[in-house]
Parts: sequence; C-alpha cells; structure tokens
Amino acid sequence: MAQPRPDTEIERILVVAAHPDDADFGLAGTMATWVDAGIEVTLLCVTHGEQGARPDTDITTIPALREAEQEAACAAYGVSDVRWLAGFRDGWVEPTFELQREIVRVIRAVRPQRVVCQSPERNYDRLQASHPDHLAAGEATVRACYPAAENPFAWPELHSEEGLPFWHVGEIWLMAHPAPDHVVDITDTFARKVAALQAHASQTAHRGEELQAFLRRMTGLMAQRMGLPEGRLGEAFKVIPLN
Repeated sequence: MAQPRPDTEIERILVVAAHPDDADFGLAGTMATWVDAGIEVTLLCVTHGEQGARPDTDITTIPALREAEQEAACAAYGVSDVRWLAGFRDGWVEPTFELQREIVRVIRAVRPQRVVCQSPERNYDRLQASHPDHLAAGEATVRACYPAAENPFAWPELHSEEGLPFWHVGEIWLMAHPAPDHVVDITDTFARKVAALQAHASQTAHRGEELQAFLRRMTGLMAQRMGLPEGRLGEAFKVIPLN
C-alpha cells in the first residue's frame, strides 16, 4: 500500500468534487477524521448538481437546494469552508483550460498540502462512480495540481492581479480509483458519514433505512478488500506523491 504523508504533517486539504454529495459518498468519514485531527478541510464543488432531480422538479430551484444540502452535510463532519464554481453545467463537465484555471485559483488560495479528487480513470467494476463529470473533474484537478498550480508561468495574472502565487501540492488522493492502495479506517466516524448523506435528502431520502445498510456494506467490503480487521469500515484511495 502507498504511504502518504502522515496527517501530523498536513495542515490544509482541498477536496474537489463534480457534484454535491460526491465527496460525502467518497470520503465523508475520512474528512471527519481529518477535522478531528485539527486539519483545515476545504470542499470545492464544480457544479450545483442541477441534473440530479426528478423530472417534474423545477430545475431553477435545484442549485440552491443542493447547495443547502451540501452545507448541512459538511456540518455533520465539521467542514465549514465550502466553495462553488460558477458556469460549469452538471452533465457537461469537461477538463477544459477554463476549469483547470478555476481549480488552480482555489489551490493557490487554499495552499493545501494534500488534494483529493475523483479518479480520472474509469472503474468498470463501479461504473456509477465513474460518471463522465467525475472523470472530467478528476482530470482537470490532476492537471491543476501538476504542473499548473506550481508553475509561475501558468496564469501569471492569478499572482499579479489576485495575489495568488504558485503553490506545490505534496500529494493527490484519488477516490473511486480502480486500484486503490491506501485505506482510512472510518469505523469511528461512520455515523457522521451516514448523517452527511442523509442531509442530501433530495438524493437519498427515497432509500430510507436502507441507506445506512448500503453504506455499511460498501465500506465494510472496502475495508475487507484493503486488509483491515474484520468488522472495520474503510474508505480507499489511490495516493499520488508529487515530489
């Protein structure tokens, strides 16, 4: 398994996700452990998830609803810095230079030692985790981390006009990767993961009590796959060191 930098060496983490609730399905329990350790965690959502609604829903009401749900979810595990990009449409995300620039801006503002994003590699064993927007947001984030964020010649106006100098990200963690190599034990923070996903009521209320059983089953299987002791729960990642 990969050995990421110890959390004791990490002060700030940026999590980038294509849609509201993506990060909570992927790593709400892990974010809770980081918050408990005193690490500052920032969540950046690329879209407002406006296509995640029933057909009879007024689509103009969805962005505000999903933003409120994400804020409530973050409160469940203690993240208060939630940021949103504008101008990127749910279902139409591509790893454009425009998107990379917006992510670079946030990286240079937050100055994280660790960035977490969705895997840009498709996982055919869990195809729903490889939604095209997830792949695109992941690809744009990886490109933003390296080389763009640390290159002073990439969008120099971010420094000259906005006071955001280049920044070196120490490592990238990929969620939903087909070949994870690091696991975080979330047994003690699992209840907060459940609470976070229950806060996304427009997406999860129809599951009822089955939601908790589903999350326990998935995190239990991942823990078993990654070698944690029986009965433990885990969230897994592919860790990419950036030297």
